[in-house]
Amino acid sequence: MQTELTIRTGHSRGMGRAMAQQLLVQGHRLLGISRGRAQGLAPGAGAAGELIEWQADLADGAEVARRLQSWLDGQADPAWRSVTLINNAAAIPAIVPLSRARPEDLAQAMRVNLETPMQLCAAFLSATAHWSTQRRILNISSGLGRRAMASQSAYCAAKAGLDHFTRCLALDEARMPNGARVCSLAPGVIDTEMQMQLRGAPDADFPDRQGFEGLHQQGMLTAPEVAAERLLAFLASPDFGQQPVADVRA
Repeated sequence: MQTELTIRTGHSRGMGRAMAQQLLVQGHRLLGISRGRAQGLAPGAGAAGELIEWQADLADGAEVARRLQSWLDGQADPAWRSVTLINNAAAIPAIVPLSRARPEDLAQAMRVNLETPMQLCAAFLSATAHWSTQRRILNISSGLGRRAMASQSAYCAAKAGLDHFTRCLALDEARMPNGARVCSLAPGVIDTEMQMQLRGAPDADFPDRQGFEGLHQQGMLTAPEVAAERLLAFLASPDFGQQPVADVRA
């Protein structure tokens, strides 16, 4: 019997896919929202999980949020042990100094990395406000939201905004009956496509490139499956939400 409902963005590849797979094995009903489908993703033999997929452009957060609120409003008799929103999808713009960034790339990064998570959180909290089940929001942040880096101004700014809006959200929810437990969590340095993009940038554009190359060469990157296990363990911890901004490595 499914007792936990999880909604997550960016479930089709990388750490997001690994988390989705582990949630399905654990028996969650999972609504995955990504631009592409997660080919081959399934609960596995004997697992009780269920996967629902929406293909959506997460740069259009208002439309996705309206659809999510309508879908949650239509859930009859929500007798779930927990309902969780995980904002994981992210977009990294061109790795160049701000003076060379295209306005549309900056707008896209801010929409996907900050605006859409805010809109989805609002829809999720509104639709589940009357539910008696445990409600949780996990926003996947980044160390770059807490550390400035050249040629990454849009990504750093969006992740810093994600952290701070989560702090504000925690204050809101602390005043609510059955307020949601929320956290913006930095997952560590993970072996993903983003890391490949950073290592592949020209030195002239990205002065920190060699540092990322060194992490890769020294085997310091965490495998997506391992990172997913750590994040899900953090999410399941009774301490989840006590700190609105955290680092899985702390």
